[in-house]
Amino acid sequence: MKRLKLGALAAIAIGAGVAAHAAETGITVAMQLEPPHLDPTSAAAGAIDSVLYANVFEGLTRFAADGSVVPGLAKSWDISEDGLTYTFTLQEGVTFHDGSSFDAEDVKFSLDRARSEDSTNAQKALFEAIDSVEAVDPATVRITLGQPNGALLFNLAWGDAVIVAPESIEGIKSSPVGTGAFKFANWVQGDRIELERNAEYWGEAPALETATFRFISDPTAAFASVMAEDVDAFVGFPAPENLPQFEADPRFQVIVGSTEGETILAMNNKQPPFDNPLVREAVAHAIDRQAIIDGAMFGLGTPIGTHFAPHNPDYVDLIDLSGFDPDRSRELLEEAGLAEGFTTTLKLPPPSYARRGGEIIAAQLREVGIQTEISNLEWAQWLEEVFRGKNFGLTIVSHTEPMDIGIYARPDYYFQYGKPEFVAIMDKLNAETDPEARSALLKDAQRMIAEDHVNGYLFQLAFPTVANARIEGLWQNQPTQATDLTGVRWTE
Repeated sequence: MKRLKLGALAAIAIGAGVAAHAAETGITVAMQLEPPHLDPTSAAAGAIDSVLYANVFEGLTRFAADGSVVPGLAKSWDISEDGLTYTFTLQEGVTFHDGSSFDAEDVKFSLDRARSEDSTNAQKALFEAIDSVEAVDPATVRITLGQPNGALLFNLAWGDAVIVAPESIEGIKSSPVGTGAFKFANWVQGDRIELERNAEYWGEAPALETATFRFISDPTAAFASVMAEDVDAFVGFPAPENLPQFEADPRFQVIVGSTEGETILAMNNKQPPFDNPLVREAVAHAIDRQAIIDGAMFGLGTPIGTHFAPHNPDYVDLIDLSGFDPDRSRELLEEAGLAEGFTTTLKLPPPSYARRGGEIIAAQLREVGIQTEISNLEWAQWLEEVFRGKNFGLTIVSHTEPMDIGIYARPDYYFQYGKPEFVAIMDKLNAETDPEARSALLKDAQRMIAEDHVNGYLFQLAFPTVANARIEGLWQNQPTQATDLTGVRWTE
């Protein structure tokens, strides 16, 4: 993006002879993954939310930068004493980007669509507790639950629960229409997505007039683009080995935060030999987490022993259940009747943690007799083969959705666990509203999947951002996968 500077005549007029920055009105943000399409309500790809969450699309509630759940398109709500009825009062004066009015019927349409029998929403389980959605009047929505759900307001803050207009559904994947502070302007596939400020936004107007998201998958190219100032910020910078160089350069700021991203070596629990718990445990003990963090992430990342974020107050440290122990791994393989080892697939999506980590993990598994056939997949291929097709033995991916341990209760989820005892814990959790009781259930859930070695739990993904030193308002942490630009501005 070109910098706007006062011309020579203006500089002489102010008698300084020093170039001064005019107010910046736009930003170019780079990220590694390009969205496969632009409908956050019908795909699991986090890259969609990275561009659109809070910028273009909004939900009844939303996540703030600190992870708290705050009002969105609903300005307030009342909860009945039995916890079954939520009555939302909607914001006033809201319009969609196409000029149509937003009202309760749009909320009803969006939530009914997300939870319908033929829904393609990747997080359809978020809406399972809902019995009905009623548009009481244009400014009031009543949601009735089949049983109390202490996580409803949290669930409605996800990108999968944003509100869409019925009229926009046909073109939503290529030309999204939301209610947010920015409007979709253009998508040059393979290169960039352009947004522009929504002059009719119902809330506080953003400082930025335009925003361009560029997609740069190669870590070397990422470094070059930031160093040359071709981009103003790179969120989720994919080459952590370069961070010290940026930290030493006064042109830049380096922001390192945490994410909700549990990075796992996922195992197909229905595919032999991973349907045998002994084999899954053998894989878990063959992995040296710190070597992966050091080798693939240059030290950025927090080891985990279960599918839960270490910064969450309910986290249980269960790393010892799957500590690095190659001898124990070989013993478990022998006990499982695989003393000679076996060969399986290792399918890797594009992010650096997967591609770099995959090579290290393949070498570690080879030491105990497990051979891997590595396939590097593009994101769309990974979604098709692994996530939807379940055609894999092993894969590496970071689950960036907030507190998503409930995915283990879904037997048809891509790693295919769904143990009935675990489902029972989740059912109790969903019905429980007491904080202490919910905490105990969450800890039980963590222990069960760690003891069953459902997946190989690697590390909590760090989130480094490199940005121009004059930019403020970028999120440090990722309570959800998003690049919220509504509070971003340039300083002088």
